[in-house]
Amino acid sequence: MDFDFAHYMLTGGKVEIDNFGPCSSPKQLYRKHIAEILNMNRTRILTFKDKAPPSANKIDVSLSPPTETESIKLRRHISQSAERILDAPDIIDDFYLNLLDWGSSNVVAIALGNNVYLWDASDGSISELLSTDDDMGPVTSVKWASDGRNLAVGFNNSHVELWDASTIQLLRTLRGHRLRVSSLDWNDHILSTGGMDSMIINNDVRIQSHIVNIFRGHTQEVCGLKWCPSGRQLASGGNDNVVTIWCASMASSNSSNQWIHRFREHSAAVKALSWCPFQSNLLASGGGIGDQCIKFWNTNTGACLNSISTGSQVCSLLWNSHEKELLSAHGFNENQLILWKYPSMVKIAELYGHMSRVLSMAKSPDGYTVASVAGDETLRLWNVFGTPPVGKPATERKREPFPNVPRIR
Repeated sequence: MDFDFAHYMLTGGKVEIDNFGPCSSPKQLYRKHIAEILNMNRTRILTFKDKAPPSANKIDVSLSPPTETESIKLRRHISQSAERILDAPDIIDDFYLNLLDWGSSNVVAIALGNNVYLWDASDGSISELLSTDDDMGPVTSVKWASDGRNLAVGFNNSHVELWDASTIQLLRTLRGHRLRVSSLDWNDHILSTGGMDSMIINNDVRIQSHIVNIFRGHTQEVCGLKWCPSGRQLASGGNDNVVTIWCASMASSNSSNQWIHRFREHSAAVKALSWCPFQSNLLASGGGIGDQCIKFWNTNTGACLNSISTGSQVCSLLWNSHEKELLSAHGFNENQLILWKYPSMVKIAELYGHMSRVLSMAKSPDGYTVASVAGDETLRLWNVFGTPPVGKPATERKREPFPNVPRIR
């Protein structure tokens, strides 16, 4: 099976045996001869630095190819089982809702029926933020502001509430939608809300007349909303199978509602949206049960760069902040998480454990741990993106985007 050696011998290659000793085999002699010529050690290729890890549920993932100064290829081990499993009773098994988020203060917010709970990942403590009645509830969406203190909460009765999680205080109520609010996202002091009424409302939470603009581009429920990291573009996905890209200047003024791009290539509802952290104009979107595809878009040109069939409903997408990888969460029939290498879209790992479709995912502030919640009423924590380097400083909390919120009237 050594094709290099076979070719060398078939083409009449000769080796001076006397140089290496009479006991050396032709194969050993050839390897040593090649090593001297190319100044490399073939015996280290495709071998472990040490013995293979004993655990059978670990997957080796090469982070990067070796450089000239590295003699050992770094590997990371991805556990195929969740690091921790928490109960999530009364979670609403609704594909279109966004019921989970992980804030910059390392607190997970999760909506369970008519209640919102906060789980502090630092010490494992749990507190109830709010509880509402059936006339207003259930809770249909949650989203932390960048400060990790203020939380936006959408309800089935079309209202949006802004809460100070540190003091468990309701700051204000935003009205404007006619039906339930299923998606939320922040862009500094602008809170964008998407509803079943097909509207996207942009709210400036600093002022009394909070509605600064309304985007009308979808014909059905807006179930996905994501501002790009630069805050220049907003991506929205809907039950009308359309992905729409909006300009930030439209959200903060009374300018035209005209979108930048409309992508109609999906054949099912689009809830899963994720902006690439290392390429500002790259957006990934995932389609529902009738589509099952992950598509990649250049939002500057409007081009579809790639489309991958996953074989199941795509419920959520998350980019790895540290490597060129994408994590997708799925529904029927495997209900798994899949880690993909980008841009080749080769599967690195598949993570199983949920017994029902994965409704939402959220990433920890340091970008290493992922939380997933599913219709099986469990919240699972996965160490899928690796572990923080030793001695890495704690994540710096972002500046509060609207420090005068408690004084709003």
